[in-house]
Amino acid sequence: MPNPLYKKAMDLPQKPAVYQMLDKNGETLYVGKAKSLRNRVSSYFTGRLDDKTARLISKVVDFSVILCASELESLVLECSLVKEKNPRYNIRLKDDKGLPYIRLDVKNPYPRMTIIGRMMNDGAKYFGPYGGRVVTREVIRAVSHALGLPTCSRKFPRDIGKERPCLNHHMGQCPAYCQTKTPKSDYDRAVAQAIMVLDGKGKELTNTLKAEMEQAAEDMHFERAASLRDRIRALENLETDQQNVVSLSLADTDVLGFYRGAAKSAFAVLHYVNGKLLDKDYELIDNPLEDTAEAISSIVKQYYLGRERYPKTIYLPCKIEDLEPLETVLSQWAGAKISLQVPQRGDKRQMVETAIENAKAEAERASSKEARVRGILQWLQKALELESPPMRIEAYDISNLGASDIVAAMTVFQNARPLKRDYRKFRIKTLQTPDDYHSMEEVLTRRFKRYLEGDDSFKELPDLVLIDGGQTHAKVAVKVIENLGLSIPVFGMVKDAKHKTRALITPDGREISMGAVPQVFAFIATIQEETHRFAITYQRSLRTKSYGSSLDGIPGVGETRRNALLKAFKTIKNMEAQTEEELAKVVPKSTAKAIKAHFAKEKEEKT
Repeated sequence: MPNPLYKKAMDLPQKPAVYQMLDKNGETLYVGKAKSLRNRVSSYFTGRLDDKTARLISKVVDFSVILCASELESLVLECSLVKEKNPRYNIRLKDDKGLPYIRLDVKNPYPRMTIIGRMMNDGAKYFGPYGGRVVTREVIRAVSHALGLPTCSRKFPRDIGKERPCLNHHMGQCPAYCQTKTPKSDYDRAVAQAIMVLDGKGKELTNTLKAEMEQAAEDMHFERAASLRDRIRALENLETDQQNVVSLSLADTDVLGFYRGAAKSAFAVLHYVNGKLLDKDYELIDNPLEDTAEAISSIVKQYYLGRERYPKTIYLPCKIEDLEPLETVLSQWAGAKISLQVPQRGDKRQMVETAIENAKAEAERASSKEARVRGILQWLQKALELESPPMRIEAYDISNLGASDIVAAMTVFQNARPLKRDYRKFRIKTLQTPDDYHSMEEVLTRRFKRYLEGDDSFKELPDLVLIDGGQTHAKVAVKVIENLGLSIPVFGMVKDAKHKTRALITPDGREISMGAVPQVFAFIATIQEETHRFAITYQRSLRTKSYGSSLDGIPGVGETRRNALLKAFKTIKNMEAQTEEELAKVVPKSTAKAIKAHFAKEKEEKT
């Protein structure tokens, strides 16, 4: 039987348009544009399709179209719909491509240069945008070193006079603004000079400093003249060696490379100024539905859409169908002529080949990671006799301190990577004394009941459950899961005498060694350690909160003294048993007296 959507497609006109592939819920799976709508849409429902396109079409139950007056109009509409709908099967780039600026918070008495993604109306001074974060960091480093501005982590004026000067001062890169003897006026002068350099007034500043140097020498202030001479030399070096970095706020040429790897694709954008490579940007993407030319067109549209500044020229690795309308749209966005070119030979083609090599390196690195992950999950599938590779793994651990604060942690690993947004914490509600088996039963019951009740926080079932413990722990987990009518494989993670991961164990006691496969062994050890870390961190946070509340309201006991007391006496019970004299070794006598009075009052209220 012919696909009814094919018949619908054949009734479409041969005009420029944008189409949307829709699923059973009316959600947009894919947005595309076409010069000839009928030919393009009907091609999805006839002939042989690649695997990814076939997966898309298997989910499509309908499509919608918007006819356009021109190919240019369809291109603009396509960009708008992709950004609005964020369809699953379109190329999707990270939405953080704003070019970086240097921000100088001039309202701060000791302003520092920092990197920020976009300008804000906050009273600070902004410079840029620059081609990328690497070059922006280099600008800050070069200007700071040339003008003697601090690059250390100290905060001013908070840290002035607290410590001796750091290594930067001894290397002659900073006049030690952290010392009280260094006047603030020197810092203000250096900041004003940095503003001139970043505003492109470096030559004007150099001429001013030369005049000051000559005057200082004439007045026989030779130390001042020598300092100005060094500053002038640093600025002159900045203007020559670093002029491409400092004086240009954006690359004049971008070169785009694209490579389709086995598991991932990648694109790289090399930023050039006056023929000199300035910076590199790249991103990994899922292998696209489109062929290479269409993929590059989509990447260019998404990468440059909405930018505040544009290069004059963009070199592409191959001819794209919509080069001319895309060039027109980019020029409209930029407010200036943007040229899209496809170099065929010479130095320009070599620049493109370099960009392709960069993209290839990133894609192959990602593909090798994907291959390792696939190998680990396939080994687990075979060794644990699972129906399919365990793409989602949940792991559980119990943590307690004596009879108090019994907690459990659930971690999630998706595609062999931690999925922290799905981590969950549990406080045991039905126990007053430690019992790991009962605790595990309560936690798993709560977790899977919430799944059955449709709780969005627990809406996904795992392909595999791992329990930090041995055979009995695994048995408890299987019993809970089966009693709830579910079927999920469960294994325990067994530790050796040194508390290190040794093997996985089935509920019937069969151990599965991983020693012969180091990658699998390391992966399971990572899961066990991460789950234990998450559990113990939660348990400690509750204990600290509990201790803190016991000391709250005591005159003279703030956070610092509370921490000092807990460090000295470990527990509230031990603290309560101390004499006033013992407490006074840690806190002032008046505070020690207040603590003893607080504990005496609590004891009286309990009796």
